[in-house]
Amino acid sequence: MFGVVGHSLVIVLITSTPLRHFPSVGISICDLPVRHRHCIDSLKLHSLQLPDPNKNCREKETEKKMILTGIEDEDKWLAEGIASIQHNAFYMHRALEANNLRDALKCSALMLSELRTSKLSPHKYYDLYMRAFDELRKLEMFFKDESKHGVSIVDLYELVQHAGNILPRLYLLCTVGSVYIKSKEAPAKDVLKDLVEMCHSVQHPIRGLFLRSYLAQVSRDKLLDLGSEYEGAEDTVMDAVEFVLQNFTEMNKLWVRMQHQLRPSIGLSGLQGPVRVKEKLEKERSELCDLVGKNLHVLSQIEGVNLEIYRDTVLPRVLEQVVNCKDELAQYYLLDCIIQVFPDEYHLQTLETLLGACPQLQPTVDVKTVLSRLMARLSNYAASSADALPEFLQVEAFAKLSSAIGKVMFTLEEHSVSCKLACRLAKRLTSYKGVIETQVDMPIVGAVALYVSLLSFALHVHPEQLDYVDQVLGACVKKLSGKPKLEDIRAKKQIVALLSAPLEKYNDIVTALTLSNYPHVMDCLDDETNKVMAMVIIQSAMKNKTCISTADKVEVLFELIKGLIKDLDETAKDELDEEDFKEEQNSVARLIHMLYNDDSEEMLKIFQAVRKHIMAGGSQRLPFTVPPLIFSALRLVRKLQGQDGNVVGEEPATPKKIFQLLNETIEALSSVSSPELALRLYLQCAEAANDCDLEPVAYEFFTRAFILYEEEVADSKAQVTALHLIIGALQRMNVFGVENRDTLTHKATGHSAKLLKKPDQCRAVYACSHLFWVDDQDGIKDGERTLERMTPDAYSNFRVLLCLKRALRIANAAQQIASATRGCSGPVTLFVEILNKYLYFFEKGNPQITSAAIQGLIELITNEMRSDSTTPDPVSDAFLASTIRYIQFQKQKGGVMGEKFGPIKV
Repeated sequence: MFGVVGHSLVIVLITSTPLRHFPSVGISICDLPVRHRHCIDSLKLHSLQLPDPNKNCREKETEKKMILTGIEDEDKWLAEGIASIQHNAFYMHRALEANNLRDALKCSALMLSELRTSKLSPHKYYDLYMRAFDELRKLEMFFKDESKHGVSIVDLYELVQHAGNILPRLYLLCTVGSVYIKSKEAPAKDVLKDLVEMCHSVQHPIRGLFLRSYLAQVSRDKLLDLGSEYEGAEDTVMDAVEFVLQNFTEMNKLWVRMQHQLRPSIGLSGLQGPVRVKEKLEKERSELCDLVGKNLHVLSQIEGVNLEIYRDTVLPRVLEQVVNCKDELAQYYLLDCIIQVFPDEYHLQTLETLLGACPQLQPTVDVKTVLSRLMARLSNYAASSADALPEFLQVEAFAKLSSAIGKVMFTLEEHSVSCKLACRLAKRLTSYKGVIETQVDMPIVGAVALYVSLLSFALHVHPEQLDYVDQVLGACVKKLSGKPKLEDIRAKKQIVALLSAPLEKYNDIVTALTLSNYPHVMDCLDDETNKVMAMVIIQSAMKNKTCISTADKVEVLFELIKGLIKDLDETAKDELDEEDFKEEQNSVARLIHMLYNDDSEEMLKIFQAVRKHIMAGGSQRLPFTVPPLIFSALRLVRKLQGQDGNVVGEEPATPKKIFQLLNETIEALSSVSSPELALRLYLQCAEAANDCDLEPVAYEFFTRAFILYEEEVADSKAQVTALHLIIGALQRMNVFGVENRDTLTHKATGHSAKLLKKPDQCRAVYACSHLFWVDDQDGIKDGERTLERMTPDAYSNFRVLLCLKRALRIANAAQQIASATRGCSGPVTLFVEILNKYLYFFEKGNPQITSAAIQGLIELITNEMRSDSTTPDPVSDAFLASTIRYIQFQKQKGGVMGEKFGPIKV
């Protein structure tokens, strides 16, 4: 067979002399037998003949029509190829059944000729190849049985070389070569070397790839490995390694060259742009990557390939091919393949060699993914074997990875500069501008992703080395310094992942607080992402129930979550989502409760540190953050109760000092449109001062509460609620002397009578009656709690009766107003409530409350309910019925209480 490649004339001679007897390269014409030299003259005659012009026109016309049909024609060509394979396979089977070797070889060669097509895409060519592959398996079984075809394997190996076309010839040669090796009539390494060199004859990318893939498939179980049955006296594992590496090198060259190989269905001049053509070629190439990577998998499965062979031979040869091919797809895939197929311990011991290839790759190669997968494998290796950890320290894995990433960063920076220059030059080329500008931002995303992987490696392999973690964070800060805050969503997600990794590993926010570069990384985030990260930090602390116990750590923590406790950007105030804002502030409030130290002085410092931060939160945040701070301080106050005397220390924590800070804090809250909340907090502080027996402090807090009530609380419902809170808190006070208590009690009673609605006035006034009553039963007192400080009993009892009578007058006035405005009286609920107060004080022994007074009130209520002007109310009726049943129960109980309730008739 004769063929022309490029401008050079190449002679492929069909001869009975087996090719394995020729040298692998450099066949000279003078070396040919005399009987074959006449072929030269025939070749010259054929080369001088002019082609038929009509034939060329017909071929071009036919090709043009096929181009227009595109993919549909590929299906047609595939169907025709499969049909031809099936047709010739049928006659091949008949010849095999008849033990007719000559016809079997002829039909198989015709069948394999269908693989010479260059019109099919790799995917469709694979379908065609698999059809032929299945038939070759059957042909191989026939070749194994010499009794069927009667030809020795040596002669058969020579015979198949007479096939008319090079591609069918080599497929048959590989098939027979497999049987030849099994027969052990020739050294396996000689046969394999012969086969791999003869495959050089096929240089078409797709055809060559599948041919060499077939060679790798049939020779896989015949390689010279340790303990292999084909291993001879002089054969070594290196022969098998050399065979696989040579096949891998040639396959990779064919695969890379494939990007320049156009088929009729793509690369249509004038019909498709170059970008579209390149995309199609890259997609088709990616479909064939496994054919090339299969060689590396075979290498990894050879047991004789130890660390020494891998380090000195396999890895350098493979990396040399990876670097020299200068193809983005090939470099990325092959590096990833190396990482995935070879053992982890090999990677660890050859880390420097492997990492040294990364800066030599094309700038567009996704190195970050490759390195990330390498570090992930090494991390898993360290986690699976505790014995491997000393090896990591011995080879200084972290330092080498960190150095390699630095070199990759430098390469990315150079590529970024090139892209920027290209962007400036291409401003007028709008079709390319977007692509170039996208590439400019790639280094930041890639760099942060690499740092995330390196940090994960450090956390898994060297968790005790916090300086490694801080070193990675510092490198990230250095990379991001001098640049505007990140806006790329991918980069921001990577930063969040980087900052979250230490929290997830150590399950302790305190450990993260010791990393000096942690806050600097957060400073690189925009405000929104800063809030997201702050929420992650708080959630980690709450999930692990972490207690932050020093003021210094609190300072660092609140510096980290400053995006939640104050406005970083004044322009973003109006853009806050209400639900998200509430969730964020509630999280901060929960975090404040987790700040604690048994040492009172340190706890006071913590309180002061938190107060300094949250007071800058603004009017929207203070209502959420001040209350937990107040209650945290009150917990400390109750702990210090009774310690206001001899306290030692540089900054002693005393209740008075804490109350001063609380007063200032609540005052700030009252000035930001939250008077009701401030009033409640003043009352809580007053009760704490009462427990500490600090009368002036408690009086000051009540004074502040009354001032807020008078000046800031304007809503009528809020006034009612606030007044009842004041009355309830004042009732529980036992620290006040007569003068202070009278002042506060009369103040509360006066405000009760000034409420807007009569029912509210009535309820507030009869609630004030408890402020004048003393009840020693069970140690619980109303009003002045200490006999030495209270007014005479008769006066107190009289004041109780005055409050109840005043409440009755107000209730009666409410009924009259209802009758005047609506034409009918309202419900008698107020009267029933006052009746219950009468019963309470009557049962407690107030001499001013008599059974006659109760009897008169019951009759009043009964008459009101029978009146036609009274509005029926089931609730009031049920309330009164329950009260009557209680009176009856007390009468029936007997004893002193029964005698007391006896005169009351119901």
